[in-house]
Amino acid sequence: MPKLLPDDLLERVTNALTAAPRGLSLAELQGALKDIVSRRSLQRRLDVWVRSGAIKAEGIRRGRRYLPAGNNAAPTVAADVGRPASASEPEAVTSSVAISAAGQQVQALVHRPIADRAPIGYQRDFLERYVPNETEYLPENLKTHLRALGHTPDEHRPAGTFARDILNRLLIDLSWASSRLEGNTYSLLDTRELIEHGKAAPGKDAKETQMILNHKAAIELLVESAEEIGVNRYTITNLHALLADNLLEDSRNAGRLRTTSVAIGGTTYLPTAIPQLIEELFTLFLGKAAAIRDPFEQSFFLMAQFPYLQPFIDVNKRTSRLAANIPLIKENLVPLSFVDVPDKLYIDGLIGVYELNRVELLRDVYLWAYERSVRRYKTVRDSLPEPDAFRLKYRSEIADVVRHTVREKIRPTDAALARLAKSFVSPEDLARFTSIVLAELTDLHEGNIARFRLRPTEFKQWKEG
Repeated sequence: MPKLLPDDLLERVTNALTAAPRGLSLAELQGALKDIVSRRSLQRRLDVWVRSGAIKAEGIRRGRRYLPAGNNAAPTVAADVGRPASASEPEAVTSSVAISAAGQQVQALVHRPIADRAPIGYQRDFLERYVPNETEYLPENLKTHLRALGHTPDEHRPAGTFARDILNRLLIDLSWASSRLEGNTYSLLDTRELIEHGKAAPGKDAKETQMILNHKAAIELLVESAEEIGVNRYTITNLHALLADNLLEDSRNAGRLRTTSVAIGGTTYLPTAIPQLIEELFTLFLGKAAAIRDPFEQSFFLMAQFPYLQPFIDVNKRTSRLAANIPLIKENLVPLSFVDVPDKLYIDGLIGVYELNRVELLRDVYLWAYERSVRRYKTVRDSLPEPDAFRLKYRSEIADVVRHTVREKIRPTDAALARLAKSFVSPEDLARFTSIVLAELTDLHEGNIARFRLRPTEFKQWKEG
């Protein structure tokens, strides 16, 4: 098995170079690192860091020496250095994010003028050297901290129980926050009106409204199908299809791996454009992600590696943020809503992954965001009444009858619903069961049909029939 590279390898290299005024040769640097990395692996990483500007190199062949890239001192400000906070990103929120020393170093590197950062392509070994359950993006002490924070009383109940309890709030928060990170100008109140009452905000672009509704449908899929979904091709491609619905120039690209090149603004990183390689890397990525046992490590791996690969023509970051919730929802941990996440800091963290293959700044953002989500949703859950035991008992059956009624274009009457349900609902429960199903059908609209895995065309045909 190849030697695993430590996650802080660049930091160790920088420290060794800083301590050597004349720089170090490859052999000297390998010795200074006490042979924790093979010569060939170290040379590959040095080439990447030189191209990205993380370190400098002088000379050629055997005379080549490596030096630190200018002043590598970490900035003393924990905010978004050199950039004013936007209206959606109050300075108080931005500066409250605790950034580690390594995260500050990444931030300083990605804040250099883009002309000073060398173009760089996809580095396959960033994915290949990750060994599930051996490599750690999140140190053990951090995972322990996150597990203690995210624990809920529902850990032994069916997958998705906790998320269903807070679903109304989660739909609004996550749809709004994730869309805001894409530049969407809907306010939280606008989002609530759209999701709860189907009212689009006046003066907003139709694409912004569509983006919010797509998030809602995708979140409903994750929560309502929590026992069936997983970190697999089916879930990820369908998640992308829901998020990309009616937003792509070619609708056939929804849920389909890209076959053309893409460019990302604000960075020198250029993802691979070879279709066969994208397919191969996507399969490798999914295999590694699915093998990760710890839900938080798996969640963060999805959030970091997915946008780095850019497997789809667009909507990759949105898909990664919702995919990061899959292991949390399945294990009844508090979900991650991204509410109040500073957009520039989040983008800086991604650029650190893109250009440097470093996760420290994005990890700092993830930790802060999760702590924020826990405070929000544990308060929400504690204020809710106990779930209706009857609805909980027949949750799947209620959804099945609603779905069957719509798809078969059945006129919803007490008698018709009772005939559908009498084979699996006890006689003493039948009247209440049909009453609940009838209420669900009465309240059914295009904004909530995804809960029952219904398509807009099916709902429209049923309403018109």
